[in-house]
Amino acid sequence: MTRLRQADAEKRAASGRGPDFLEALARGISVLTAFDGSRPQMSLSDVARAVDLPRATVRRALYTLEQLGYIDSDGRLFRPTPQVLRFAAAYLSSAGNASALQTACDRLCAATDEACSAAVLHGQEAVMVAHASPPRFMSSAPGIGFRVPAFCSALGRILLSAHSVEPTGIRALTPKTVTDGAELKAIIAKAGREGYALSDQEAELGFRSLAVPVRRFDGRVVAALNIGIRIESATPKQMKDSFLPLLLETAEGLRDQVV
Repeated sequence: MTRLRQADAEKRAASGRGPDFLEALARGISVLTAFDGSRPQMSLSDVARAVDLPRATVRRALYTLEQLGYIDSDGRLFRPTPQVLRFAAAYLSSAGNASALQTACDRLCAATDEACSAAVLHGQEAVMVAHASPPRFMSSAPGIGFRVPAFCSALGRILLSAHSVEPTGIRALTPKTVTDGAELKAIIAKAGREGYALSDQEAELGFRSLAVPVRRFDGRVVAALNIGIRIESATPKQMKDSFLPLLLETAEGLRDQVV
């Protein structure tokens, strides 16, 4: 057994992964997902630091991804190509709820002239699977695939409550982020009881968000739906008075459309 294979076997054993786990594939995915909004392009050394892997391993991964069309390079810097969107397209086309949720977001955006999103829970993050923004936000609006920490976002708190998931990775993203564990658990439990969650500048300063659960025919929560605004647009009370009935009505209308 080569030294690399032995190291892979030891790593699998330590992590509890079985013998069918492909370390090479895992490394390639970690390299590809190292690129994000704050790191749209990186050098070989940058990527190696980001994923904490040897340069030789990262070089082979980048070369393979480039040959497959997922990475482009000018000889020094590497960046993802639109080919990466095939992964998102595969999920969205196979997830039957995406189309209905997108239609709901489009209608909410048109009715309120505010940004609207639908998200599902992935680990400790709320991942947007549908989004609509008014024209004034288009240049800076987050899109499908955007992730927000579940513990401090309205979308995330609804989903954590619905799936009985205890929040982890708690940290202050803004001076207003609730980080006390007991208080946070109480807030999430309250969201579950009341059927809505409001996050006021906890995920990002200057923005507040109101979210409700989206349930399928049997009552199971399959997503969360929100309206997000800049704080000067409305107070938390005004948000609840103006937007909560519309969100609840829209979510109820989705009950027979989502699975």
